[in-house]
Amino acid sequence: MRPVRVLVVEDEAEFAALLVAGLSHHGVLADAIVEGEQAVQMAHTHAYDVICLDVNLPGIDGFETCRRLRAAEVLAPVLMLTARDAIDDRIAGLDTGADDYLVKPFVLGELLARLRALARRPPPTTAVELRVGDLVLDPRTHRVRRGATEVPLTTKELHVLEVFMRHPGAVLSRFDILERAWDAAFESHSNVVDVYVRALRAKLDRPFGRETLETVRGAGYRLRVDEG
Repeated sequence: MRPVRVLVVEDEAEFAALLVAGLSHHGVLADAIVEGEQAVQMAHTHAYDVICLDVNLPGIDGFETCRRLRAAEVLAPVLMLTARDAIDDRIAGLDTGADDYLVKPFVLGELLARLRALARRPPPTTAVELRVGDLVLDPRTHRVRRGATEVPLTTKELHVLEVFMRHPGAVLSRFDILERAWDAAFESHSNVVDVYVRALRAKLDRPFGRETLETVRGAGYRLRVDEG
């Protein structure tokens, strides 16, 4: 099995060195750079399995760096590293296109576990459109429409909606959704799933007089299939 290759984007030199040394000790090939602009360039010229991206960077911050990576169609999973622990900051990072979030300080073992989980993700495919009633999601173009009306969604809203649309009619627990939409361990007590379900209802249900995303008390959520 080939080693995992990781790009570490971190402006604290001492911490970056310790991180690279720790990853290397466990067989992970790691490159470290300081700036977001460098990250975009490096990700274009090297095939990384995962990008570890700090939020607080000189020049463009981690959020903007992630946006530029995704705009440039860099598809490597992004794990954001930050000392911030507010839920709004986590959501902001995920909405820019990040795949997971790890708050400093963390133990190396957890970082390695998350890196392995992200590296195991299958590469993006040219998937066909997903349809549930008049709700359509195109995974290739990241476009969603309700009937003839296109509805703009954030990156993470798209991920959460895709989970529902790949399991129409099924009751999904919060853990089910976290596991499929974030691809790594996330705080099971977090209300982040509820936040995104409310956002999807506000964009996809209420403006169209629908109630397709329903709460199943004590169990989770379900995307109804009997709406036309």
